[in-house]
Amino acid sequence: MFIDLHCHIDFYEEELERVVNNAKDAGVSIIVGSGICPESNRKLLEFQKKYPMIRPTLGIYPWDALEFEKEGKLDFDIDKEIDFIRKNAKKISGIGEIGLDYKNGKPDNGQRKQFRKLLELAKELDKPVVIHSRKAEKDAIDILEEIGMKKVVMHCFSGKKNLLKRARDNNWYFTVPTSVVRAKQYQMLAEEVNITRLFCETDSPFMSPFKDKWNEPAFVVEAYKEIAKIKGLELEETRNNIYMNWQRLFS
Repeated sequence: MFIDLHCHIDFYEEELERVVNNAKDAGVSIIVGSGICPESNRKLLEFQKKYPMIRPTLGIYPWDALEFEKEGKLDFDIDKEIDFIRKNAKKISGIGEIGLDYKNGKPDNGQRKQFRKLLELAKELDKPVVIHSRKAEKDAIDILEEIGMKKVVMHCFSGKKNLLKRARDNNWYFTVPTSVVRAKQYQMLAEEVNITRLFCETDSPFMSPFKDKWNEPAFVVEAYKEIAKIKGLELEETRNNIYMNWQRLFS
């Protein structure tokens, strides 16, 4: 049972049946769809009704980065969206994608305030969190430790080795994306972190393992293969270990 722990399957709304069937054919049994805003959160809940293998995690992307990517000011109320997530807690596997993003410079405390609110929600609901920490790894770790988060998945973690060690020593989990086939940073992560703390993801439609091709959940198997090679394990052993991680953290 292969698992894609993090993808933006709402990008494939018009091709959802094809993408889901491709994943099934590849042996993928769980697709974790990651919400980043009210629109994607609601789409994922609708997708789940038709395709139970889609497991939503609902969240709010780092505010400044979301505004930048949406190319305009956001017009939704964070507290109302938090309340929506709370009301749908029984339908979701976790809280995410949430975190910090300093790609366009370190912002004021708006992102960090939002991050804390969402972490407190996860503690209240006893749900795992899927953390985005692009160019903000230290601050993200600081806040996670400050709030005392235990059920943590560091999504596409790109921090330095000392920060990786710090997160690893907290017994948090990490995802290895399909771009590991060529990205030395993620190869290092797969080498440094015990198999009992690893998941695989596609981040679909991004970070494809194949040149000039959009990513999709079926391709998560490429990350499993690379981890197996790095760890000196059989593919089946790698798959079974990661499935046990799923049961440990999300079941």
